[in-house]
Amino acid sequence: MKTATQAIFDELFMRYPVLDTCRTDIGAAFDAMLASYRAGGKVLCCGNGGSASDCEHIVGELLKKFKRHRDIPAAVRERLSSAGEEGAFLADRLEGSLPAVSLVSQSGILTAFANDVGWDEAFAQQLLGLARPGDVAVLLSTSGNSRNCVLAAVLAHAIDVKTVALVGEAGGRLGEMCDVTIRVPARETYKVQELHLPVYHALCAMLEEELFD
Repeated sequence: MKTATQAIFDELFMRYPVLDTCRTDIGAAFDAMLASYRAGGKVLCCGNGGSASDCEHIVGELLKKFKRHRDIPAAVRERLSSAGEEGAFLADRLEGSLPAVSLVSQSGILTAFANDVGWDEAFAQQLLGLARPGDVAVLLSTSGNSRNCVLAAVLAHAIDVKTVALVGEAGGRLGEMCDVTIRVPARETYKVQELHLPVYHALCAMLEEELFD
């Protein structure tokens, strides 16, 4: 890690000492996501209810700047700058982006597949079409037993996609089957979700620090 990245990591546990039991797993999740991005991969997120909102939140932090300025690729800037007034405008306004997809926001395929086949398989179907080997699926479930997330993890492993679970203390099925599992030390749904937020904020900030000069 860069020094600034390490500082973000350390600050997480200073502000939320209860998360110290997750230190190793949070580090492993960061390593998996960083390796994917450096290899040209992307992050895909899924969850239900409050965890679905967390998916949208994570993707929002990855697709645009979070804490610091992000340059767009130099080649893109050069081509935009030579594309007239609108291109020059975009070159000055756009921010560097990390590829990320929230599977919960794809309402067309979600409702079509849930209606025609089943809700439990809907995230897995999207992963089949959108994910590629080396990508990372981030699966959020306070119980760790959300059926559609469990089946998404099964599919992810079949297509060589790394899995990172954010769950509660019990871990559930996802805790048993994912490549990396972050079990925050809480069991009540809202308390688990309260601890998921600083974890994924730290991960997004660390990725940004590592991948943008």
